[in-house]
Amino acid sequence: MSHREPALVESWRVISQSTGETMQLAAALAQVARPGDRLALVGPLGAGKTQFAKGFACGLGILEVVNSPSFTLMAEYDGRLPLFHQDLYRLAGTAEVLAGGLLDRRQDDGVTLSEWADRLDAALDPARLTVALEPLSGDRRSIELRGHGDIATRYLEAARQWEAERP
Repeated sequence: MSHREPALVESWRVISQSTGETMQLAAALAQVARPGDRLALVGPLGAGKTQFAKGFACGLGILEVVNSPSFTLMAEYDGRLPLFHQDLYRLAGTAEVLAGGLLDRRQDDGVTLSEWADRLDAALDPARLTVALEPLSGDRRSIELRGHGDIATRYLEAARQWEAERP
């Protein structure tokens, strides 16, 4: 029996000074998105998860208005890649996510952003990038990206590049 070391988790944290900056960061991250990517958005109510999703959608070239899909559970949008925007807030856990059909093969062709992703067992989604948003004062937010492997490398490099170039 072989012993495998757990994958190294990489992380990066930035302080966004405004809703606009949160959206700009998300749009920059969307530039490196690939089919099958899954982003887990976590944080308390009002942390900026939906604003992040709106910015990401803009970065994918989506022209439709993106709102929180609280009552529909998942909204689909067409852009450079299809965007599957989920809101798991009303679900009790992984069993309801699966019963609701929120994990399906179509998502392999696009990017899935899941708000309230802490309601989904991370073991079902081990290759995801976690985006943890924490409100500070006013519109300021702490945004931490955590993941491992290729997805973490791509998104963290894009985030660092965005931070280096922001005014």
